[in-house]
Amino acid sequence: MNRLDRLSAILIQLQSKRVVKAQEIADRFEISLRTVYRDIRSLEQGGIPILSEAGIGYALMKSYKLPPVHFTTEEALSFITAEKLIEKQADAQTQKAFSAALFKIKAILGQNDKDKLEDVNSYIEVRKQVPKQDTDKKAANFQEIYEAISERRIIEIEYEGLSDLESQKREIDPIGIYVQGEYWYLVAYCNLRQDYRQFRTDRILDFKITSKKFSKKHPSVQYFTELKPDTRPLTEVIIEVDQKAYKLIGNQKDFMGFVSQTKTPSSVRMRFLSPSLLGFAHWFLWLGASADIVSPVELKELVSEQLQKIKLRLAHE
Repeated sequence: MNRLDRLSAILIQLQSKRVVKAQEIADRFEISLRTVYRDIRSLEQGGIPILSEAGIGYALMKSYKLPPVHFTTEEALSFITAEKLIEKQADAQTQKAFSAALFKIKAILGQNDKDKLEDVNSYIEVRKQVPKQDTDKKAANFQEIYEAISERRIIEIEYEGLSDLESQKREIDPIGIYVQGEYWYLVAYCNLRQDYRQFRTDRILDFKITSKKFSKKHPSVQYFTELKPDTRPLTEVIIEVDQKAYKLIGNQKDFMGFVSQTKTPSSVRMRFLSPSLLGFAHWFLWLGASADIVSPVELKELVSEQLQKIKLRLAHE
């Protein structure tokens, strides 16, 4: 990128948020801080009203507005791809907001670019769908969650967990949301449990943003989602689960190293690659008499050992 293009891009970046740190600019364009300072001075000399404060960052004066932004064809096409993904993965309110924003973007494009977008729209499709949130059942959309997070407000939820016989009311400090597998999750600090929890958004039965604010400093949502790769050797595990019990497993199999499965007349044969046979043995016990171990023999021995320990504990009670 030549310097003129970089200066234009920095100006757009300054308008993208209230305060932009010099290090953010340096990281984005892979330049030194000294170069950032020189570029900022060039913008100031060009008449751009930039406010700066040592140790905080740069900001444009509130009264300053950039002229309409023009997108390259490549940038404009990326919005079509994003629209396809949001149609499949986001809640109805977010879909509606993004669609409105995209209309505004299309409005400032030249006619040739508009024609290209209309043409390429039919060439992009997202087939592997993450199920949309059921707006008839879900009490809160993502926009409400974003509002609570940004304003650091405690929210009250009524939640029905997978193993709960009845729903529970909880007060939580919302931290962030993420999608994994088939579901969206809300990461929060639960004031009832005094610990961090992940709530499936489709199991939130009621949702209310309170007037109370939380002051506790929480980790970012990335802390809970960016897991380090497991470098332990993997062992192939094959089990057969009764079809009725299989329906109760849900997405738990994804956390146990699930690879594939085949259906038989009365059961489901499942294949895993497990980094910990002991950990798998503990999970297998949850299935009880509804599953059989096909292989390996070591797993059968571990499960048998755990059952013996359970018998001994029960005998001493």
